[in-house]
Amino acid sequence: MKLQLKNAFLALFVLLAGSAVSAQQIGKYVPVAAGSDADHAMTEINAATDPAQKLELIDKFAAAAGQGDMALVVDDLYVNYYIAQKQYDKAFEYGDKIFAIDPLNFQTAVNMIRAASEKGDPDKLLDYGEKTQSILSDYKSSPAPSGVEADTWEKQKAQVLENNQENIKYVQQAVYGGVYQTPGPAKRADRLLRFAKAFPDSTYALPALGVAATSYQQAQNAPKMMEVANAILAKDPNNLGMLLLVSDYYGEKGEQLDKAESYAQKASTLAGSSPRPENVAEDQWKQQTSLQKGLALSTLGQINLQKKNNSQAVQNFQAAAPLLKSNDVSYARNEYRLGFAFINLKKVADARAAFTEAASVNSPYKGPAQDKLKALPAVAPATHRKPAKTFFAGTRCASSSPSSAQLFANWTCSTPHPISGRFPRCREIGSSG
Repeated sequence: MKLQLKNAFLALFVLLAGSAVSAQQIGKYVPVAAGSDADHAMTEINAATDPAQKLELIDKFAAAAGQGDMALVVDDLYVNYYIAQKQYDKAFEYGDKIFAIDPLNFQTAVNMIRAASEKGDPDKLLDYGEKTQSILSDYKSSPAPSGVEADTWEKQKAQVLENNQENIKYVQQAVYGGVYQTPGPAKRADRLLRFAKAFPDSTYALPALGVAATSYQQAQNAPKMMEVANAILAKDPNNLGMLLLVSDYYGEKGEQLDKAESYAQKASTLAGSSPRPENVAEDQWKQQTSLQKGLALSTLGQINLQKKNNSQAVQNFQAAAPLLKSNDVSYARNEYRLGFAFINLKKVADARAAFTEAASVNSPYKGPAQDKLKALPAVAPATHRKPAKTFFAGTRCASSSPSSAQLFANWTCSTPHPISGRFPRCREIGSSG
């Protein structure tokens, strides 16, 4: 009698344990009866430490029991074995076999993400990341099984999703981290856009779009950069990075200057107003916010130049300078722009000082600043009757210079510039050259 009672309790325990596992799982649940041949085989497989012996045991188990739903159990053993042996293509092969039997097998999708992450394959990461999202979406919208009340089913699904949150977070982190490390900016941007589309509710979706926008900037794909940046601002009007990116672009191009000025002023106000994240050190946060403030002020100075408000441009450039010291490129560009503002004000000595400062740091502006220094007169020229030439940074003159400054008002371009070899030489319309 005691033995019968003990067996009854054991059967009940196995039943409840199986129900608990099933309640955690998205996809088919294949129970393995305790004490069955399959149970003994799996116990022996899991206990084996020699890889060759383990594979031999899995092959033996597959030959004996790998039919029907038990094929899911067998293929899962192969997936985990090949991941452990770092034979990732074989793991993908058996994972796809599982999906052919059970398209909603979430745990297999997680295993495929793990294999793709360890292999460092961003395309596989995205493929299986999209597969994972499709599984979750289908599960969320799935109707109640026969005999289960709709309300009960919705509560059960919510609990299952809650129980799988750690795996869901892992998938998002692994896919985002993998595509973020793509070397080429254009390809990285495309993959990040694909990630954001696949995981629209992820906490990584907006950062992915932000990195995509700056990656398109690095790839010199301005239309895509602006498309993504404006899409971000439509969702998050206070996105500081995109306010800086868009206002700087318009300021350089001399387009939509009122909009650019509005964005840059907003960025200047927002810089430093956000609370410091807990994982960012105080000095690092201060440096970051100072740089953001400096970039906003430098952009405002550039917009002032475009609007021919040179005195205001000087004020903004000078205010930006100490804030940009931590970034050589941004600092040099600011000083280079400042030099043109001083030229427009006929302050040659101040212009010389600004160009000297721009040339003092290693950046793409070093050479152009040195060229401008050579072109400046030793002393300020006497006042002429001729109308003063106005220099302003903002319109390119068939130049690939890192700066937008080189075209002069009322001038036309003819031969290559004698100093830099890259800028055009310009002469005033109607003059003799």
